[in-house]
Parts: sequence; structure tokens; C-alpha cells
Amino acid sequence: MNILKKLMTAVRGGAREAGEAIIDANAIRILEQEIVDAKKNLEKGRVSLTEVMAKEMQTKRQISAIQTNISEHEGFAKEALEKNNETLALEIARKISEYESALSDQQAILSGFTGHIATLKSQIKQAEKTIAENERQLLMVKTTESVQKATMSVTDNIAANNSTMRSARESLERIKKKQQDRADQIAAGEALQAELSDDLAAKMKASGIGPQESSAESILERLRQQ
Repeated sequence: MNILKKLMTAVRGGAREAGEAIIDANAIRILEQEIVDAKKNLEKGRVSLTEVMAKEMQTKRQISAIQTNISEHEGFAKEALEKNNETLALEIARKISEYESALSDQQAILSGFTGHIATLKSQIKQAEKTIAENERQLLMVKTTESVQKATMSVTDNIAANNSTMRSARESLERIKKKQQDRADQIAAGEALQAELSDDLAAKMKASGIGPQESSAESILERLRQQ
């Protein structure tokens, strides 16, 4: 029995993990759709708010009209009393009572509209804040996702081309070594040429071949002979 319970728990855990994996894989798409749905509901809420506000305005007009009627009929009742017409004054008073009852009903309706409007406005503001925050979070997630994908792509390409790049660097090193070898050979050749040229000039001078430097003795001997 315990084993069966553990198996059922494992199955439920696996199903939960699979469900979470599916949700995580489509999280951006899900959030985008939720934002779209929230905006549609918000728009419906705004329409409902305008309808309730219109009803409130109508109720206020009705209240104003009833109050005007009450004020007028109070004047009529006073005028009837001044003329000692108690019967007419009583009839007018009954009409005023009807108006006051209607006024009380309309004021209760107005109070309900006013409270409902305040609630709707508060809910709309909260919905707007929530949507704005979700859009900000979505933008951050999408931006981060794009940057991470780009980074992974570069990393993958570098890893894939690592051997090629290493071969290229090795080839450059070989080229640089060959160039240095040639430079060393050229320098050695120039040094050897200079050394050989100096030895030859010294041997020729010692043998009296080529231009000779004039000494004081040779100059005096030349002058004697002249």
C-alpha cells in the first residue's frame, strides 16, 4: 500500500514537473496573451464605467427635477393655505410626499452608482498598473532572452571553430618565424659582406695596391726628386 502511494506521488510529481516545463517553455507567449486579454477586459471595464457614469448623470438630473417639483408644490401649498383652501393644500401636500418618496429612492440609487463608480475607477487604475508592470517585465525577459541567445550563438560558433582558429594562429606563428629567419639571414649576409670588404682593403693596402695614404716622408722624397 505504501509503495502504491509512493508511485502515485511520483506520477503526480512527474506530471507537475512536465506541466511546469511546458509553461516555462511558453512563458513569454503565455504572458503576452495574458496582457492582450487583460487589455481587452480593461477596455470592457472602461465601457462599463462610462455606462454607470451616464446613469449617475441621469439620476442626478432626475433628483434635480424632483427637488424643483417639491419646491414648486411647497409654494402651491402655502398659497392654498393663504387662501384658506385646506382641502387643496392637503392634496398638494400628498403630492409633495410622493415627490419626497421618489427623491429618497433616487438618492439611494445615486449613492449606489457613486459607490460603484469609485470601485470601478480603483479597479481600472490597479489593472492599468498591473498591465504596465507586466509589459515592463515582459520587455526585460524578452531582451534578456535575446541577449542570452546571441551570446550562446557566439559561444557555440567559437567552440565549433576553435580548432580552425587554433590552426590559423599556429599558421601565423610559422609565418612570423620564417620572416624572422629571413631577416636574420639578411643581417648575417650584410655583416659578412662588410667583414670581407674590410679584409680585402687591408690586404691591398699592405701590398701597395690601390690608393695609398700619403706620409710626411713620402711627401719630402717626392719634393727632393722634383
